Amino acid sequence: MNLNGSQIFWKILKEEGVDTVFGYPGGAVIDLYDELARTKGIEHILVRHEQGAVHAADGYARVSGKTGVCLVTSGPGATNTVTGIASAYCDSVPLVVFTGQVPTTLIGNDAFQEVDIVGITRPCTKHNYLVGDINDFARILKEAFYLASSGRPGPVLVDIPKNVMQATVNFKTPPKKTTMRSYNPTYEPNVKQLKKVVKALVEAKRPLIFAGGGVVLSKGSDELTRLARRLSIPVTTSLMGLGSFPGTDPLSLGMLGMHGTYRANMSTAACDVMLGVGVRFDDRVTGKTDTFASQAKIIHIDIDPTSIRKNVPVWLPVVGDCAITLKKLNELLDAEDLSGVAERRRAWLDQVEEWRKANRLAYDQKDVIKPQYVVQRLYELTKGEAIITTEVGQNQMWAAQYYLFDRPNRFVTSGGLGCMGFGLPAAIGAQMAAPGELVVDIAGDSSIQMNSQELATAVQYNLPVKVVILNNGYLGMVRQWQELFYDRRYSETRMSHAPDFVKLAEAYGAMGLRADKPEQVDETLEKAMAHNGPVIMDFRVEAEESVYPMVPAGAPITEMLLV
Repeated sequence: MNLNGSQIFWKILKEEGVDTVFGYPGGAVIDLYDELARTKGIEHILVRHEQGAVHAADGYARVSGKTGVCLVTSGPGATNTVTGIASAYCDSVPLVVFTGQVPTTLIGNDAFQEVDIVGITRPCTKHNYLVGDINDFARILKEAFYLASSGRPGPVLVDIPKNVMQATVNFKTPPKKTTMRSYNPTYEPNVKQLKKVVKALVEAKRPLIFAGGGVVLSKGSDELTRLARRLSIPVTTSLMGLGSFPGTDPLSLGMLGMHGTYRANMSTAACDVMLGVGVRFDDRVTGKTDTFASQAKIIHIDIDPTSIRKNVPVWLPVVGDCAITLKKLNELLDAEDLSGVAERRRAWLDQVEEWRKANRLAYDQKDVIKPQYVVQRLYELTKGEAIITTEVGQNQMWAAQYYLFDRPNRFVTSGGLGCMGFGLPAAIGAQMAAPGELVVDIAGDSSIQMNSQELATAVQYNLPVKVVILNNGYLGMVRQWQELFYDRRYSETRMSHAPDFVKLAEAYGAMGLRADKPEQVDETLEKAMAHNGPVIMDFRVEAEESVYPMVPAGAPITEMLLV
């Protein structure tokens, strides 16, 4: 069967189960788009900027559990994807990004819209390819999806020269199962190590579980919850781990780290055994690393061996898939006598409860809308059932603190890179993955302007995403640092001019709403949720409100600013 490169491209994508592609056409990929017009079973979402395409594919991947896919042209189309790729890389999100390239005969000649996107993205992709031969094309496509979704997931880039798309070859169907001799992730943990883990957890007086995004990615939340409840172990999470353990469970401590809860941070400094599952122990979590859980035996479970002992000392390493490892731990616990465990934990849980009572997340709602109040009312009105995406900054932290997630894959945020402009396109991807769900982007007035053009995408495809703008007229998180550490010298953080967000929404064909007073918050949220199309809500909130608790950079996480 003779097929050209463009036909092979869409054929392999369909074999890989791809049903949605986010993209933006251009000259270098015009052949792929021409073939797309004759291809059934794949929906293409035309974004307004290539960065938006990658963020949308990211949101789609996180909510659907599939590999996200985007397609862009060469040159500026390719370079515009870099921020989204870097964000997905930091958060271990499975993506395959396809970029067009000039013909192989012109590579290196400074041809029109030629860039070395393989070289540019090498540090922020799990792997990348430049397709040099049509005979290798099908294999490379299969490997790209295999690499993106296996082991520790991540973005893979495939750069496709124009002549490869046009070339014809006698196509032979590649094997359904992809294997690579040089790449064999370790899924099954060492049983001897697991027996040590069980012994340490059962005997511990003050154990703590620290769960991260790896639990969500591996679909290990149920096993984690079972383990914690059986052993009466309190659970804290990273930002990416929110939803890996039910946020309303009595054992939940909330988020750990720079803007973590008082009880979570204090528990970390007092536990005698810490079980870290699918976490990186990054600087926003640990604070001053030599004081982080320094009194505890740290057990670290991760599928990526390079993540273990990278940032903190580890007493017991376990390399393996989080879900598989947690399941095996639960199986080993079946043989243990757990009758006295709850009683042994009583003093520890009482102490945790004291910390909970000593400092609760709180704010004083008076005449001006508090941003925390908006998020809390959103949580209460949606009963915690919405899928939440965020931008980055104060809005992101308030969402993490005041919206509780009882299920995984409900919180979509740029954690490791902290990428402004993420939330709206990610919400579009999330809505494509879950068309019947309520998807809400919690944004700031500055960050929403980074990719506000994607509202046109939401309107075009009738995706009923809702955008909650916490409008304080500042680059809020930077302003907070300037207030606390730079004597309130608000250098270039005052957003003195911004669009009328209601009119902006209407200009795109969406609904625009505004709330200036606390009593308008519920009415605005309810009206937006009742509308069957995209909505922007502009909440005029307290300008100099700050996110607390806060740990100053480089300080131990127990040294929190609480007011």
